[in-house]
Amino acid sequence: RKPLIATVEKQLLGEHLTAILQKGLNHLLDENRIQDLSLLYQLFSRVRGGVQVLLQHWIEYIKAFGSTIVINPEKDKTMVQELLDFKDKVDHIIDVCFLKNEKFVNAMKEAFETFINKRPNKPAELIAKYVDSKLRAGNKEATDEELEKMLDKIMIIFRFIYGKDVFEAFYKKDLAKRLLVGKSASVDAEKSMLSKLKHECGAAFTSKLEGMFKDMELSKDIMIQFKQYMQNQNVPGNIELTVNILTMGYWPTYVPMEVHLPPEMVKLQEIFKTFYLGKHSGRKLQWQSTLGHCVLKAEFKEGKKELQVSLFQTLVLLMFNEGEEFSLEEIKQATGIEDGELRRTLQSLACGKARVLTKSPKGKDVEDGDKFTCNDDFRHKLFRIKINQIQMKETVEEQASTTERVFQDRQYQIDAAIVRIMKMRKTLSHNLLVSEVYNQLKFPVKPADLKKRIESLIDRDYMERDKENPNQYNYIA
Repeated sequence: RKPLIATVEKQLLGEHLTAILQKGLNHLLDENRIQDLSLLYQLFSRVRGGVQVLLQHWIEYIKAFGSTIVINPEKDKTMVQELLDFKDKVDHIIDVCFLKNEKFVNAMKEAFETFINKRPNKPAELIAKYVDSKLRAGNKEATDEELEKMLDKIMIIFRFIYGKDVFEAFYKKDLAKRLLVGKSASVDAEKSMLSKLKHECGAAFTSKLEGMFKDMELSKDIMIQFKQYMQNQNVPGNIELTVNILTMGYWPTYVPMEVHLPPEMVKLQEIFKTFYLGKHSGRKLQWQSTLGHCVLKAEFKEGKKELQVSLFQTLVLLMFNEGEEFSLEEIKQATGIEDGELRRTLQSLACGKARVLTKSPKGKDVEDGDKFTCNDDFRHKLFRIKINQIQMKETVEEQASTTERVFQDRQYQIDAAIVRIMKMRKTLSHNLLVSEVYNQLKFPVKPADLKKRIESLIDRDYMERDKENPNQYNYIA
């Protein structure tokens, strides 16, 4: 009976493996038909070469379906969630239908790696943004346990990405925002994500991110000492100053903007500077006005309120202690705030939900010639009101500049790797040098780009082509 069954299986199945799969496998996978897929796997396991053919089609399906998620820019908003859902789906099929067959697991990993890197940089950027949206306060949907689960899943997708430095650049920018505005949903989740990244990419990858956390903790200690110093100095005044000291190399680069601060603020800054440099001589302090924020006490007809505002909003509002009405031009002259930033600031104060200023003529945008007065009739059910800055949407330019910084950084790393190898080897053929550089770098490099870096180092006299063999390089000590 056995030979008979084997012959039937060979004739009905074995001779038509590819045709059967081409007819319906994609449909079964699209519709997640678990029972049918289990049956298919069992049947294909009974004929020689059946599983291998199924495996090949499985790889092609994952690559094709995954590419539709990654390649289409219109799907960018949902890309990461769709990748996570797709990964869950294929994991489930492997577990239940393909009996956890190791070959299918490995094939799935390779297929994910292939399609996710078809579009360089963008998936890495979007994964960083996705993590930011989940770690930011206001993400009420997740308990600590759910957050932890989500981070584990994200790390699996993250593993497939080649350009991990792009992820790091965007992650760092968002982490800085969360830390400085106190907007982290959970410090435990932040630390957990950091240790996952460290485990995955090594200590060098996370050293700057850890430095940012250290800065925030050190700043708390420095503020305790500063408050003590203020009491001992017996400094009069009723303004409380809190300063975060950010080490330049750890944090993203911020564009410095010179603004005109009121004398009482300047005085406090000077007192802090004297205190800090007294403890750490030789250091240089540079104030970052774009990151500052304040709590202002205000009196309206309805009573007293506290306004939680940015430093730019503060500078504008304080002017109304000195006069009743100011034009856009007058405010610009008095505060020194750059034009685009000032228009957004005034928009937030006069056109947003909490209108503490009145603009004439009325309108959603701030135009030349607009005039502003304090809105004495301002009402709000809360005592402390946060007036949100109108954020510039993260512009294409901003994203491009983050990517450009990563690109610059890669150039330095390629140069450093080439010099390191040549210094050690003294003389090396082109092909050997290229293969050693590839082994040392943690991101993909096109051969043409590598060639450019070698040419650049030859031009700068770090190395030279061998006079007798142009395919060989010599290190110049």
